[in-house]
Amino acid sequence: MSDLRQPSEPQNAPVQDQPPVDGNDSDGEPSPVGRLAATVERLRREVRAAQAEADGRALIELAKGILVERLGCGPAQASKQLAELTAQAGVTPLEFAVEVINQTSRDRMSEVTSAFLAATASVDPPEAQSSAVRLRTAESGVLAADDTQAVADSLLEHALTPLGAEAVAIWALGADGSLALAGSAGFSTAEAGRWRHVPPGVTTVARRGLSERTGEWIRSLSQTGLPSIGQHHLPDGGRVALPAGTGGRIHGVLEIAWSTPLEPPPPAIVRQIEALAELCGHTLETYALEHPDGAPDPRLPPDVSELMDLADGLHDPALVLVPHLGSDGQLVDFRIHHVNSRFLDPAGRPRGAVNGALLLEAYPMAAGHSELFERIERVYATGEPFRAHRMRLTALVDDVTLAAVADINVSRHGGSVLLIWRIEDETARLASLLQHAQRLGRIGGFEENLLTGEITWNGQLYHLYGRPVSEAPVPLEDLPAHAHPDDAVAIGRFLRTVLHQRRPASTAFRLQRPDGVTRHIRVVAEPVLDSAGQLYLLRGAYQDISSHHWTEVALAATRDQLAHSEQQASERDRLTLQLQHAIMPPTRAPLAVPGLDVAVRYRPAETQHLVGGDWYDAVVLPSRLVLLCVGDVAGHGIEAATSMVVLRNALRGLAVTGAGPGQLLSWLNMVAHHLNGAVTATAVCGLYDPENNTLRWARAGHLPPVLVRGSEAAPLPLVTGLLLGAVPEATYEEHEVQLAVDDTLLMYTDGLIERRDRSVEESLTQFLTVARAVPPTLDQQLDRLLTHSKSDTDDDTCIVGIRVA
Repeated sequence: MSDLRQPSEPQNAPVQDQPPVDGNDSDGEPSPVGRLAATVERLRREVRAAQAEADGRALIELAKGILVERLGCGPAQASKQLAELTAQAGVTPLEFAVEVINQTSRDRMSEVTSAFLAATASVDPPEAQSSAVRLRTAESGVLAADDTQAVADSLLEHALTPLGAEAVAIWALGADGSLALAGSAGFSTAEAGRWRHVPPGVTTVARRGLSERTGEWIRSLSQTGLPSIGQHHLPDGGRVALPAGTGGRIHGVLEIAWSTPLEPPPPAIVRQIEALAELCGHTLETYALEHPDGAPDPRLPPDVSELMDLADGLHDPALVLVPHLGSDGQLVDFRIHHVNSRFLDPAGRPRGAVNGALLLEAYPMAAGHSELFERIERVYATGEPFRAHRMRLTALVDDVTLAAVADINVSRHGGSVLLIWRIEDETARLASLLQHAQRLGRIGGFEENLLTGEITWNGQLYHLYGRPVSEAPVPLEDLPAHAHPDDAVAIGRFLRTVLHQRRPASTAFRLQRPDGVTRHIRVVAEPVLDSAGQLYLLRGAYQDISSHHWTEVALAATRDQLAHSEQQASERDRLTLQLQHAIMPPTRAPLAVPGLDVAVRYRPAETQHLVGGDWYDAVVLPSRLVLLCVGDVAGHGIEAATSMVVLRNALRGLAVTGAGPGQLLSWLNMVAHHLNGAVTATAVCGLYDPENNTLRWARAGHLPPVLVRGSEAAPLPLVTGLLLGAVPEATYEEHEVQLAVDDTLLMYTDGLIERRDRSVEESLTQFLTVARAVPPTLDQQLDRLLTHSKSDTDDDTCIVGIRVA
């Protein structure tokens, strides 16, 4: 024992009451605790190695069996052949065994591993091989597991941990829509106990995974706010919930948890996880959930005969459907196993023609727009019932499409599906339609037997008369006693036509009800004669036309008012047009200025009510300068026309002062601002000096003049200037241009170029193209511009042109 003692220490040395962290004594010798910890760690590694060897041994033995079947040899020869092939391939026996299994199998796992190998082998061959081994090892562990808990352990250890996952949960789906935690790994025992059962209707991550075939892929659990197992332990990690099923039926959900946010995985990883979900589906297919009373899980298929008995006890047509699987084990159709005695085929076929057939063979149109087959598939997969009101059912009989409307109810019972449809009765539907039509049209019907005196009214007619259904109906010949006295003549003519002349007739009258309300009613009646030609029955209807009557009265008053308004509007437009033509004639005599040709054009709006405020002016001032201007007042009608007159005359008067164009527009802005009605306008004002051929001009929110020189046409440089009337005071920049002989200057309003389908810049470019062609005279040029104008706004247009001679 001397070797276990501690060496003597100095008197002042601190007391060592804990063993060293590395498990050694102070002199470097292992302590008892250290040796025990090392032994435990060694045994743990040996156990893990043994487990890994056992998992791999199952795959190797499976590969040997495949070689025995393919080569027709014994086990010893197969083992020798496997070793030789492994050595030639330069891989481990386990990797080669997986390759043999993948090449031989035609299952989902083989497809996934082959696709993953093809996608990653060229980039990282070792990783590709190890991923394929992990998937097959996980599959081997799942198949060898005794319960779903062992399945969860195997999936996490072999397949999910290499993908960075922290935990996994396997949920079993109950017939009532509840979820039971069948197995989990990576979660604590206490956490798994809290999530042992999730009632139906509770929205969790696993529940969301059932809603789509592709499942639910969540980047971070905390961002969704959905509850789930381990939500406090792994709050910010990613989650994946995939439906786990086989043969078209969903048996549960595979939920995988990560500790960090989940980025979008590559397609190869997605296919791996989907294959693992299918593995869980095979396990859950045989999973038995024990209830407190000891009864087996109602998810397990019951005896089909019990469902047949249930269908036979229903008063509606019902079909019992059982799944029909293909050679690959996937659901392809449903077999109509039984139809009850109440069964009615939409195409009118007998029960024997439908019973025993495949659903899509008997009703191929079920896979069409109605989506009936897809609904049945969903019910079978999830167990959630489906109900629809007035679904359209279509049957194909002898290449003829027959349609019917029915209420649908689809529910799953064990491994079968019950389909109930209640085809709408056409007679009852038409009767209901007639009742609603009578109610909406406020129509009441009657029938009167003149031989027995029996009178039949419908409920709407009692409502029209304002009488309770307990009172006796009113005979047709007593109609005058319930009508306004002024209508006696019309009612008498109506009764003579029906009762004595025996011809159908109608009339309108005012019905005076017992409650004092007067309604405008139209009555229609026809006589019915017997085989001897005698009148024995009257049939007819009353319709409440009160709203129609008062509408006619209102329309008559409205028509009178509109006629008066139209007359006033027409007179107003006529006066506006006369005012505009008096001030702005479409053509005028040319202005006589030495060395200068001046021409103007005015084209009024084609529609009279759109008479606008466009104006122009060209006048020789006392200073011998020529005033040239165009403008456009906002709006249409008499207000725009009168505002135009004010601004045009004001500018003429202001120009006599000798001020420049910028100052003139500044004064004109004050005039516009103080006019009643908040008038706004745009304008271009220019003063031309004939002695030196110069033009000084300014603009107020208007398009600049266009200068045509030779074969080129371009707008003058854009100077600043706010539109008239916007603010009380404004200043306007002036610009001077030197004109040469044969130069043409054009001022115009936007009615010449504006279009609804293009910008002003595009319209101006088109205008410049037309302006480049210079006819012999200025008048011809202005006429040509009006003729080739592309404007479609039906607005006024003014053009002022000068040409230096």
